[in-house]
Amino acid sequence: MDTLPLLRDSMDTVRIAVVGAGVMGLSTAVCISESVPRCSVTVMADKFSPDTTSDVAAGMLIPHTYPDIPIPKQKQWFKETFDHLFTIANSAEAGDAGVQLVSGWQVFLSPLSDEVPFWADVVLGYRRMTEAELRKFPQHVSGQAFTTLKCEGPSYLPWLEKRLKSNGGLVLTRRIGDLWELCPSFDLVVNCSGLGSRKLVGDMEVFPVRGQVLKVQAPWLTHFIRDGNGMTYIYPGTSSVTLGGTRQQGDWNLSPDADTSRDILSRCCALEPSLQGARAIRAMVGLRPCRPGVRLQKEHLHQADWTLPVVHHYGHGSGGISVHWGSALEAARLVRECVGVLRTPTPNSKL
Repeated sequence: MDTLPLLRDSMDTVRIAVVGAGVMGLSTAVCISESVPRCSVTVMADKFSPDTTSDVAAGMLIPHTYPDIPIPKQKQWFKETFDHLFTIANSAEAGDAGVQLVSGWQVFLSPLSDEVPFWADVVLGYRRMTEAELRKFPQHVSGQAFTTLKCEGPSYLPWLEKRLKSNGGLVLTRRIGDLWELCPSFDLVVNCSGLGSRKLVGDMEVFPVRGQVLKVQAPWLTHFIRDGNGMTYIYPGTSSVTLGGTRQQGDWNLSPDADTSRDILSRCCALEPSLQGARAIRAMVGLRPCRPGVRLQKEHLHQADWTLPVVHHYGHGSGGISVHWGSALEAARLVRECVGVLRTPTPNSKL
């Protein structure tokens, strides 16, 4: 008969391993450490910032739509993430965390429908662009203006790690080849390994979508500009401007391509001609962990007479930053449910 790890009593510390140190792994670890009583949290990964996919992400909060997730749930995740980052942006920690408010435009080649996007009342000051504003973009016929947040991975990930450690959490550089390696040292595992889940848990549904961006110096730009298809964007940050991008499905190549860089710059200059005077810093590549649906669920792995509780949390693709905190809060709720089971005494079947 399979058995769960046995805790001596309900007051025992539950040992939780979080596999993955991108924005999903670290945010989930922080949420667990702050919402699950009497637990220890250890984050394990072979790569930490600045070497994660989240370090390459543009980090602008503009939601991606997930076909498999009800819109109210997507809105909840986005709002919880927006509120979390908005609090940081209005605190003394904004600079250290790399979080800032940014206003700008999202422009379209065709007229907008009458339907307002589900996130319109979450961002600040959402409205349709005026004809005067659209004159700046002569190839586009409609657009949206609003203020949102930008979250820069190279600052935000170390900030999350620091917050985790202040809560007593640990980080460990270690490559995990099999979740069973973590038994019996840990009672529960949270899998935030992204693309690594292909090998780690045999999920062949997760695949890479390659994204290449350029970092340039253009301090005169203070407003974001995004083409409505999401392929071309200009995102001002604290120290540089991010230009993008690409969506190359199934491409595992992490080396920047010079022709792609030229194409990105050309497309961005068409939106903002002043970028012709920008100074290039470097090109960067990240592999977004995509799958047909976000995997956010509990699972019990079985081996011999042992059961390992696992919470999977990955597969957010290009929309991860926009929903990371709300999604992590939900993952933490699943962890609390698992912990509740671990702490529930099982009646002895033998009289």
